[in-house]
Amino acid sequence: MNQETDVSTRRVILTMLKTKGALSVGDMSKQLGITEMAVRRHLNTLERDNLIESKLVRQAMGRPSHLYSLTPNADDLFPKKYQHLALELLEELEASLGESNVNLLFERRKERLIDRYGERMKDKPFDGRVQELAEIQNANGYMVELESTGDGGYLLKEYNCPISQVANQYNHACQCELVMFQRLLGPEAEVERKECLAKGGGKCTYAIRPNP
Repeated sequence: MNQETDVSTRRVILTMLKTKGALSVGDMSKQLGITEMAVRRHLNTLERDNLIESKLVRQAMGRPSHLYSLTPNADDLFPKKYQHLALELLEELEASLGESNVNLLFERRKERLIDRYGERMKDKPFDGRVQELAEIQNANGYMVELESTGDGGYLLKEYNCPISQVANQYNHACQCELVMFQRLLGPEAEVERKECLAKGGGKCTYAIRPNP
């Protein structure tokens, strides 16, 4: 296996741990289609680089198992979009002009995004709009997974938030995202947020259903 393939496999492992949470060597072996020995070789490298950590978990039956998860260092490998600078600027704005003006910035950003992406939604049916929204968010670094719920609706899951530090401090950013989704999908859709990264969730999850 060449060096480029090794790096690619390790990147896949990091992405799996980001999207699926803690996994065992056996779990990763099955999903990657490689031997457990090969998985351990990659894990040793990632542990050496302080990108993953392991925890011994006792099972109801059988031997204890090591579960691997990402360290805070690994989080820097995923899109962030200059959060520290943005947060400092927002804090300065809030100190000078008040929280309402910070919220106004998020509102204006929301309107610009709706204007930018609204054209891509035109003449599309409900399913097409949901697919388009998932593609838009994925292109913006949100690591989106779209899951059909089997009743005509979808769960849109965002495993990464490029503005997580900003959203943690200014929750209005999350509210604007919810409103943007509803506006882009139109009156034919009903959107409900089920889980939020900024409020301690493992991901942001939106339930999207056709509006009767």
